[in-house]
Amino acid sequence: MGIVSKLKDWKNRLQDRHMLSIIVVLFAIIIAMGVWIYQKQVEYRQASENQYNMAFFELVDYVQNVETYLAKSIISSTPEHGAETLTNVWREANLAQVYLSRLPIDSVELEKTAKFLNQVSDYSYSLSRKNIYNENLTQEDLDNLKNLHDYSVELENTLNQLSSDMNEGRISWDELTKKGTPAFAQEVSNISKDSFSNLEENFHEYSGLIYDGAFSEHMTSVTKKGLTGDNIDEEKAKEIAKKFIGEDKVQEISQATKSENTDMVTYDFNIKVNDEKDANLVISISEKGGHVVFMNYNRNIESENISQEKADEIGKEFLNSHGFPNMKETYYLKEDGIVTINYAYEQDGVVVYPDLIKLKVALDNGEVMGIETTGYLNSHEERDIPDVKISKAQAKSSLNKKLEISSENLAIIPTEWKTEVLCWEFKGKVNDTDFLVYINAQTGKEEDILVIVNTPNGTLTH
Repeated sequence: MGIVSKLKDWKNRLQDRHMLSIIVVLFAIIIAMGVWIYQKQVEYRQASENQYNMAFFELVDYVQNVETYLAKSIISSTPEHGAETLTNVWREANLAQVYLSRLPIDSVELEKTAKFLNQVSDYSYSLSRKNIYNENLTQEDLDNLKNLHDYSVELENTLNQLSSDMNEGRISWDELTKKGTPAFAQEVSNISKDSFSNLEENFHEYSGLIYDGAFSEHMTSVTKKGLTGDNIDEEKAKEIAKKFIGEDKVQEISQATKSENTDMVTYDFNIKVNDEKDANLVISISEKGGHVVFMNYNRNIESENISQEKADEIGKEFLNSHGFPNMKETYYLKEDGIVTINYAYEQDGVVVYPDLIKLKVALDNGEVMGIETTGYLNSHEERDIPDVKISKAQAKSSLNKKLEISSENLAIIPTEWKTEVLCWEFKGKVNDTDFLVYINAQTGKEEDILVIVNTPNGTLTH
């Protein structure tokens, strides 16, 4: 059948009412689906803008509260009232950070603003602790609070201007989410870039933490202290992975997948291991510096021929041979013939708990089956360990008299406020319960107490 004949046949079909009705219905369905999809897109966009508006105006409110409480803290005359006011600053600054993080703005643009809020929170908390212990603030403390208040006023003024821009339609969240793409409208781009640049310029003199104390600069930096070296490509990452595992063990290695939506970009490989039929080994190598971030695989373990002490020794030797010297075993958990051991870095006799590496060791032959170095890569650097101001004897005098001490040493511990403190670590027992008590070696304050749980499978803390 020729083309002309086909066209005539199609024309005849169209003349048939039944066929025409089907075509009309199909067109109607397509149009209806298009309208429905468009309406859903509008609804989604509106819902997103509503969420961003809510987050932004909550941010404005909390920053205003920070400014108000900072002003009150400057004129507070008693430790009791000062503690209450500074606790409010800490709370409001933390909440401001939460809502700032929900805005669709590149974190690099608002890095100084987020850093400022974080440090306001940390510093106000440290001063509130002073007040709680009935210590008056020094003139230096009050001067620092005044500087923080001045910066908070600038931040509040800029946010109020941004609020006006949004209310009058000069800035659109929908466009801000597309920033950096061709779809970003030029006029909105100019306004938003100028506005948020002004927000950052308000902190041009705010170069770092005003208070030179426990909340040091590195704790609020996004820099991974242990993640050193230049960026590498996939081929180099593959070489590092094979060398780490042992080239004689690698039967087949997959093409890498790149994990980019994290704060530590990695090349991830799946590896088939020789002599292990069902063993699937996974390993992640950091793009920056080519560090092993994670490795794990499992196999059947039918017997336990190695003691816990021997496994600790094997793990320490393995870490030392792979570029992780001076690691000290701390806690462990044993399960199904495998022991997972936590190792912390040790510097000049001080255990540095933030620099943590976890190892999995098989108890049949001592093979290292897994490693995780995230804590170490996040935190590791040579510390400038401060001089001890509180002697061990002074620290012990503040302990519960019923605590039967079995070990004592210096340790650097992390806090929930992303800081580090040098402490005397006392391990002891009260009424058959084991404890770890940490006394600040600078101030003598009790920083933390952990309960040690000794189980048949390992030693854990709570």
